[in-house]
Amino acid sequence: MQAPIDLDKITEEELLNLKICDLPISIQGTWLEECVQQLYDELKSKEIIFRPACYLADEWLTPEWETCIGIPFYLAHPMLIRLERKFMIDAEGETKSWCMKLLRHEAGHAIFYAYNFHKMEKWADMFGAPSAEYKDHYKFRPYSKSFVHHLEGYYAQYHPEEDFVETFAVWLTPDMNWSERYKGWGAYKKLSYVDQLMSEIKGKPPLVTSQRKFWRLSTLRLTLKKYYKKKRHFWAEEFPDFHDSFLRKVFQAVETAPAKKSSASTFIKHNRRDILNTVTKYTGERKYIVEYILRNLQKRGRELKLAITDNPNKDLIHVSSYITSLCMNYRYTGRYRGEKKKRL
Repeated sequence: MQAPIDLDKITEEELLNLKICDLPISIQGTWLEECVQQLYDELKSKEIIFRPACYLADEWLTPEWETCIGIPFYLAHPMLIRLERKFMIDAEGETKSWCMKLLRHEAGHAIFYAYNFHKMEKWADMFGAPSAEYKDHYKFRPYSKSFVHHLEGYYAQYHPEEDFVETFAVWLTPDMNWSERYKGWGAYKKLSYVDQLMSEIKGKPPLVTSQRKFWRLSTLRLTLKKYYKKKRHFWAEEFPDFHDSFLRKVFQAVETAPAKKSSASTFIKHNRRDILNTVTKYTGERKYIVEYILRNLQKRGRELKLAITDNPNKDLIHVSSYITSLCMNYRYTGRYRGEKKKRL
């Protein structure tokens, strides 16, 4: 008989070779259970009797037209959170405040399906056609007051359903005082509508009760090693020699640089955290994607034997601006290079 798996004593190598479905984890008895209960308490405080079932899945999700919420499996144990952070820079939802933000967001999807809001003409007039296509990338206006700010990346601007979901999440958040926070914004009208809509379903059972738990823990048969290999490949692009032109333009060859000049690779490494935080703050891009670009820049700088110039502050601005442009090109076009304009 195989001994039970103890995640507190297992080595990282042994852990990576485990199938996700074999992990001895659950929501019950962990900090996640408290978060789920807080979500239910928040719904109860608004006199909404709907309670979305929560389960462990491969990522944050609400399956389309289902009324349940998938929570990433890695949040169920500290060892798995550390592993997620190692491979992906961040473990999405790893703090209680972050987790609650995501739970409120997913609850918005679940309640949208549970009460068939997509069939309401006024809902479509307020948020747009719920049948609109979900695209891989979306353009957003950072200073628009037509949308609430809840999750990073101006997510309310992604799709009409996401606009509703983010508006609902703000409305549900305790002590938000949205009527003051969004006074004078175009988003205020949407919040008022959500407030009215929620008053209409007070005490009413959901119209849809289907809670099929797609991508649940028991169906995830990949090993953690393969899971992270696929996940990183999905989110980060490979571009051999992609940065060479930029690096040679900004930095100088070591053989032509004055003595004791720091290498470009060391310079990027020492300023990594500041660049990472600045770029993610203003682009909304995921940290591990920015980290991936930084590592490529650092590696290529070392391979090309480049050194900093006489103006390190200017070098830092160039690097931060370059990475920001890559991230924004990706958000707007799906390509890091961006689309070239055709001649007229």
